[in-house]
Amino acid sequence: MSGVSLQGVGIGWRRELALFIDRMPSPGFVEVLAEHLPPTGPIPVPLVQLRKRGVPLVLHSVSLGLGAAEPLSSERLSWLARLAERLGAVCISEHLAFVRAGGIEAGHLLPIPRTTDALEVLAENVSRAQAALPVPLALENVASLFEWPDAAFTEAEFLREVLARTSASLLLDVANLHAHALNHGTDADAVLASVPRERLAYVHVAGGVQHGGLYHDTHAHPVPTGPLSLLERLARRLGPVPVMLERDDRFPSETELSAELAEMSLAMKRGVTRERAEAHG
Repeated sequence: MSGVSLQGVGIGWRRELALFIDRMPSPGFVEVLAEHLPPTGPIPVPLVQLRKRGVPLVLHSVSLGLGAAEPLSSERLSWLARLAERLGAVCISEHLAFVRAGGIEAGHLLPIPRTTDALEVLAENVSRAQAALPVPLALENVASLFEWPDAAFTEAEFLREVLARTSASLLLDVANLHAHALNHGTDADAVLASVPRERLAYVHVAGGVQHGGLYHDTHAHPVPTGPLSLLERLARRLGPVPVMLERDDRFPSETELSAELAEMSLAMKRGVTRERAEAHG
């Protein structure tokens, strides 16, 4: 079991969105980027207020490098654990990626080769992270602009193996899955079918743009129909799932943000309606 219990429609907290989020009547949950928070000192007041309102806070990290060949940094794990406790986070999420090698920072979330050796290293790093962190860990699939050669697993098989080899839960990013389907021909429905409901922590939705023959997961553009369709198909299979909107740049008006959140709710409701109709059919 994942140990993560979220529900409803949430949003990723950014300082530029703090007022909008404060005005939301009842956000399901709010995700906070660990690397955007001060390493010491008080948590930003808007986040404290959200916690007082009873809004669950999730701590989202981009810098652990769970797919790295070298062992995880004890200092990074300690920093993340302390930050989760200061924030009062209900869980921590991190990416199925590596971000550094040989002391060189990539500055990007790089995909893990889908091989047995890479899986073994990943599982060991996840186990070490779980032992050091005070709350459950959720693992996120990433978008990529390239594929490593000689993959032993499809994307769906890889995610199933990750869940089988670890006790972590899954943060399924349907925007990243949409990018994979467009850029690499990934079977998105096979990935959706590989997700057990009891291991699903929550879902990401975000916008992107086509450029140079590739789809770029920018978090700075409107959400296209592709990720919303995937969310609908996921809800059709699993029923209601906790889902949230990511926006990192080119922040739109509150009206546009509200409309995107409403579209996400509608997509999930359409999927749930079909799931229930098929169950009674």
